[in-house]
Amino acid sequence: MGIKIGKLAEMSGCQVVTIRYYEKEGLLPVPDRSQNNYRLYSENDVERLHFIRRCRMHGMNLAEIRQLLAFKDNPTVSCDWINSLVEKHIAEVERQIAALRHLKSHLQALLRQCPGGRHEGCGIIATLTECGDCPCCGSSCSLHKAEGTPAHGSSKSPEAAK
Repeated sequence: MGIKIGKLAEMSGCQVVTIRYYEKEGLLPVPDRSQNNYRLYSENDVERLHFIRRCRMHGMNLAEIRQLLAFKDNPTVSCDWINSLVEKHIAEVERQIAALRHLKSHLQALLRQCPGGRHEGCGIIATLTECGDCPCCGSSCSLHKAEGTPAHGSSKSPEAAK
């Protein structure tokens, strides 16, 4: 007897809509159907969903997961490309860490602009309202700059913002 989609969702920790999406994207095989046209899954589908979820938790996108699943299903070539994939993700994590550190320093500088306790003249509000140089990194307001450093909150690396 097969596993219905609700039970599969419960067993895998995935929402029903996510399971259907993974089917549509080809990450899960098209399931068998019951006489009542219910989707029926197997233990292999449960395992496959767990694999997909672990990949997603490690930052893999659907195209990468599709490649990993194809390799997992038919490992006929070297897995060196998987090392390259993971190294790429490590580099992205490092970039995100640097960007978050940069953001943290901006927020700390912003926090120093107002000691609190005042009803008016808040330094944080004034700093966010002004369009001057950033007290943290010195970058200028992007509203008055045509080129140069990216605006705060940009997806570019912190090194590019200096």
